[in-house]
Amino acid sequence: MIQNISPVIAIITPGILRLLMENRGLCLEDAAETLYGSRLYKTLEDEETKVWRLSYHLLYDLLEEELATGEITFPCEQI
Repeated sequence: MIQNISPVIAIITPGILRLLMENRGLCLEDAAETLYGSRLYKTLEDEETKVWRLSYHLLYDLLEEELATGEITFPCEQI
């Protein structure tokens, strides 16, 4: 079990932010606001969910799903 998930999140989030900026044309500030305000990010911060083990590409896809539908369909082995 990871004691402090923050370093792991710090490694994951730049990739998600980059994809938000590239695919949605957002500036860094808007991409950060989108990610940090999402349900996905709140789930990512919870070590027990193990969502932090997913690739940032898959996490980005889950974020896009959340933004489009308001729902997130996590892979079976998660949450």
